[in-house]
Amino acid sequence: MQRTGFDNARYLETQSAHIRERIEKFGGKLYLEFGGKLFDDHHAARVLPGFNPDSKVNMLAQLQHDVEIVIVVNADDIEKNKIRGDLGITYDLDVLRLIDAFRDKGLFVGSVVLTRFADQPSAILFQERLRELGVRSYRHFTIDGYPSDIDHILSPQGYGRNDFIETTHSLVVVTAPGPGSGKMATCLSQLYHEHIRGTRAGFAKFETFPIWNLPLKHPVNLAYEAATADLHDVTMLDPFHLEAYGERTVNYNRDVEIFPVLDAMFQRIWDTSPYKSPTDMGVNMAGSCIHDDKVVSEAANQEIIRRYYAARCAKKQGLTLGNGEIDKLKLVMSKAGISEADRPVVAAALTKERETGLPAVALQLPNGQIITGRTNELMGPSASVLLNALKACARIDDSHKLISSEVIVPIQDLKVNHLGNHNPRLHTDEILLALSICAVTDPVAELAMEHMFDLKGCEAHASVILSQVDMRVFKSLGVNITCEPKYQFHRLYHK
Repeated sequence: MQRTGFDNARYLETQSAHIRERIEKFGGKLYLEFGGKLFDDHHAARVLPGFNPDSKVNMLAQLQHDVEIVIVVNADDIEKNKIRGDLGITYDLDVLRLIDAFRDKGLFVGSVVLTRFADQPSAILFQERLRELGVRSYRHFTIDGYPSDIDHILSPQGYGRNDFIETTHSLVVVTAPGPGSGKMATCLSQLYHEHIRGTRAGFAKFETFPIWNLPLKHPVNLAYEAATADLHDVTMLDPFHLEAYGERTVNYNRDVEIFPVLDAMFQRIWDTSPYKSPTDMGVNMAGSCIHDDKVVSEAANQEIIRRYYAARCAKKQGLTLGNGEIDKLKLVMSKAGISEADRPVVAAALTKERETGLPAVALQLPNGQIITGRTNELMGPSASVLLNALKACARIDDSHKLISSEVIVPIQDLKVNHLGNHNPRLHTDEILLALSICAVTDPVAELAMEHMFDLKGCEAHASVILSQVDMRVFKSLGVNITCEPKYQFHRLYHK
């Protein structure tokens, strides 16, 4: 069983209470800029073992009678068909996915805002689609001189051009499919319009990372730098908080850089600024819910190394240009005092490959035991390591064959002779389907299937870049897989 270092139940309780306090501070109306992922926050789950990937949306569900969701999407991203890398869908489709997901949780989605709107044809079509689906939408425009020309921004030609978003709840959560969507600008535009209408409303930020009350070079905060290496985010001490309170807190460069502008805007809208620092604006309580710092630190260090391998593979696959992201991740690893050697499955996979002369995969079980899988005539190394790991978890003798060759050979015949596949070896999805069929009549195979959940949270490494199907299966099982940045075959085209 995986060790935990984060108290998820306490997080749900304290986080919702803290947000309620912030609503009351502003007289009953709060615009909350929600950074990061509300659903499926697997980064947080990996670096804070015990954190539920849906914790944040579950926390909001506790406040559902007070919550209204506003989803913000950049019209340029719609026009460019920008893709969410983790889901493989465009941002406009992700908006629809998010609406369904929020509704499934009993949360009210009030509207969608198209930011940086400039009559982009695809954005106009998307707005028409929203209208047909019964979803209200609004347009916000690019403002010349944003964010420095405060006089222009806070004028009828600045925020005044934007549509006012009609809201009915005390907590308005502003979220988006991805970064650069304009969440903060949307919140500030609403504060301007509310002020014009004589309504006092507040603003706060919810960013899970970096965690403000952890040390600057704590592995969790360094893991945030690793996760945003492509954005060039840097964790740093909040100088405004240090000056105002004499207290060292952690924030990141973009919030620190923009705070003087925000502070001036607040003073113009409210006559006084409610915050003395970027840290003051935040409502994140995650740092107070860590109960085992050693477990969390180890998990965060592994995340940093995983990000490093992912960047190297992306470069090999031609998905990124230059070495900037890789160099940034090397620097983060140096700050953390770690290297590839701190990921035990790496050496195990490479050793197995040297011994067999073929690709291999190593997987570390929760008890620390490392299982390896090799390439053979029946299956690839990913399928092999999964079967070996399940046997180890279920304490099945290693010599026992969970799936006989009589079952595998007909599947290979189907792949090669009927479906046109040149590789007869079974992938992970195929081997698990075969195992599930065998489990109907074989009690030992059934026992192995019962231990599938034991693989969640395990670390694994492959000696070559794996196929998309194998990567997808590992991800579905909750296995944290990394790969060496090389292909098995020297070809120009790889499926």
